[in-house]
Amino acid sequence: MRYNEKQILKEIEDYIDSTYGQHYVGKNDFQIQDLLHSIDIAVPFCQANAMKYLSRWGKKKGRNRLDLLKAMHYTILLMHFSNEEDEDNNENFK
Repeated sequence: MRYNEKQILKEIEDYIDSTYGQHYVGKNDFQIQDLLHSIDIAVPFCQANAMKYLSRWGKKKGRNRLDLLKAMHYTILLMHFSNEEDEDNNENFK
């Protein structure tokens, strides 16, 4: 690819994989996103966090690549939870 997208996607994948050993995880690998999803606020939470990390990029510790990785991770989670929300809404109309 022209702009090293595959390499960047691999970096994102590696970052996301590394986060699962860092987070506080409860019984049965239950994470905070699971709780937020169960009370129907995962979508706005992920959206807000993606925006937070994008807005602080370049301000806190300069152009911190970690902020971009976090923003992308929350964007991926946003895609997941918004897709689930759309599927749930479609089920309600059948």
